Amino acid sequence: MRQRLTVILTFVVIIGLLVIINALSHVKEDDSRDLEFAPNRSTYHSGPTGLRALHDFLNESGYRVMRWREPAAKLLGRSGEMVRTLVVVGETKLPLEEEEISALKGWVATGGRLVVVDRTPDRSLLSTDTGWAISVNYGDLPNLDTNPSDVTQMTKDVTELKPVQPTLVTSDVESVMPSRFASRFVIAAIPKPSPVAISQYREGQTVIGMPSPTPEEDDAWVPSSGQLPEEASPPPAASSSPVVIEDDDDDYSVNSAPVIHVGDANGALLVDYAYGGGHVILLSDPYVVANGGIVQKDNLMLAINMLGGPQTTGLIAFDEYHQGRGITQNAFASYFAGTPVLPIAGQLVLLVLVVLWTNGRRFARPLPLPQVDRRSSLEFVASMAELQERSRAFDLAIENIYTRTRRVLARHAGVDYNSSRSEIAQRIAERSTIDRNKLETLMRQCEEAINGEPITSRQSIHLVKRLREIERFLGLRMRSRDVRQAAENI
Repeated sequence: MRQRLTVILTFVVIIGLLVIINALSHVKEDDSRDLEFAPNRSTYHSGPTGLRALHDFLNESGYRVMRWREPAAKLLGRSGEMVRTLVVVGETKLPLEEEEISALKGWVATGGRLVVVDRTPDRSLLSTDTGWAISVNYGDLPNLDTNPSDVTQMTKDVTELKPVQPTLVTSDVESVMPSRFASRFVIAAIPKPSPVAISQYREGQTVIGMPSPTPEEDDAWVPSSGQLPEEASPPPAASSSPVVIEDDDDDYSVNSAPVIHVGDANGALLVDYAYGGGHVILLSDPYVVANGGIVQKDNLMLAINMLGGPQTTGLIAFDEYHQGRGITQNAFASYFAGTPVLPIAGQLVLLVLVVLWTNGRRFARPLPLPQVDRRSSLEFVASMAELQERSRAFDLAIENIYTRTRRVLARHAGVDYNSSRSEIAQRIAERSTIDRNKLETLMRQCEEAINGEPITSRQSIHLVKRLREIERFLGLRMRSRDVRQAAENI
């Protein structure tokens, strides 16, 4: 009973471990409601705040797209050589570190295209370094009751926006439908920080691309009363006319101001500017590219143009690293992540370990090993025959055979084994057609050879042959052991 209990407990433990592995590996569908207040901007997410629709559309339309799951510093290495456009959407789950921002700027400066879609972009990431500042006018903030899948609720009291000028980004775009939570970009030329900008900074308005004032500058520019001096003037408005740069040898025009593609009286919705050898594109509303809003108006066409347009051949990478989808160090595990392959492999490993463990354990009383006779049943006979032949002991060979034949003849005749050969031959002749004298002569010759009469190999074989013929003629069955030995050698 103790041995049976060990076996039962072993099976219970195995089944329990398999249940635990299946429970841990079970991918439960996320039943929680998608909220605009806490969106998931991943391309893996199929909810209204995700970007899976845009990613799958580009992939199925022949665009070269990928999910970037490595740190930003990898863009400057061999991994980022093929990436032409990097898309960062929304407030990421993992914040951009200072080193990563520097790496992104360095990658853009080498000719990359950075697309930032956010209502509250990081101003350190979006520094223009061209004498222009981009400030953000925030819109309404979503709350817990905001349903991102409800188009009416997301676009309440919002009018569609039209391109402000024909550009490659607004090609084939008639109107764009943002959400009511979209912010606006305001562009201004700032040769140096002005008192008005400092006042705006104090009032809580974010100014992107402008360095923060020192306390001494703050006190010198803005009076303690908080009122601006009368001679202070507001910053110049953004102008579409080029900035003229004079040179001693020649005059030429360079427009270094950010370009507004879509906007209204409150500011720009879509802006792009040059940074080094590349470009930075700013979109102030993720709803335009999210699953819930990309089908509105020409939002999809605008998204395609932002990523390079229909003629682009470069690789488009969506940042999944900062969305919490970074690649693991184990390439095998990351490749099969989210599939049943890893749980199946774990169960197989568990079963193999159990089998190996049970092979080294005893679950019952010890039993002796079976004694297997590796010798053939006729090995003894063959060995004795070879020894008798080499020693020319033909009398011994005839004795082994004649003794058994005499015993079966006596049994067949119904007489005692010790009866005379003449009596045995007489009884056999009465019960068969065998000649009495021939049988008696054969028995006498065998007995004489056994008793030491000289005999040759040929004579011994002849006597044994005649004995076998008599057994076969009378139908005397061999012993069960002889039958078994004969069957084994067939």
